[in-house]
Amino acid sequence: MGHRVALAAVQPVFYYDLGSPYCYLVAEQVMSALGVVPEWEPVLGPQIAATDSEPDRALIERRALELGLQPVRWPRQWPPQTRSAMLAATYAKHIGRAVAFSLACFRQAFAGGRDLGDEQTVLIAAAACELHPAAVLKGIALRSTGQALEGATARALGAGVASLPAIQIGERILEGEEGLRLAAGAPR
Repeated sequence: MGHRVALAAVQPVFYYDLGSPYCYLVAEQVMSALGVVPEWEPVLGPQIAATDSEPDRALIERRALELGLQPVRWPRQWPPQTRSAMLAATYAKHIGRAVAFSLACFRQAFAGGRDLGDEQTVLIAAAACELHPAAVLKGIALRSTGQALEGATARALGAGVASLPAIQIGERILEGEEGLRLAAGAPR
């Protein structure tokens, strides 16, 4: 209980990239594990760390089943081109819908097997959380949205984020699923 009270005093920040299946696994757990809603901060994963062109699919599929998630269906396009989806997530954050939109995108990609580089996939995710497609497309195109995404990525790097997913609590950076367990105060 005391750990959750301490978390509430400093809102954690959850850094993620929609194209990362590892971020997907943590995204599905982060709010219940922490007991508070962290700030969801979309960042450009390829600028944070070199991304694996081929993730450990068996591990991700097994973890998804262990977590009670739908079976993973992999997008045909790999690695995914996620810049547009990340801009949409940044826009969604700006209007207070980052969590709903990002979870919808993750589920489209890793439960639905859809390509996040396809504009229609992004718009389906937007519709799932009641964001108007025209507003999302305009939000993606705004220079300020691109600047916000680049700025968030720079802040993550400046805070010491070296891989995704990552959770920041105060000045402490915790990475991966193990980082989530540590942030939640679970036994090591």
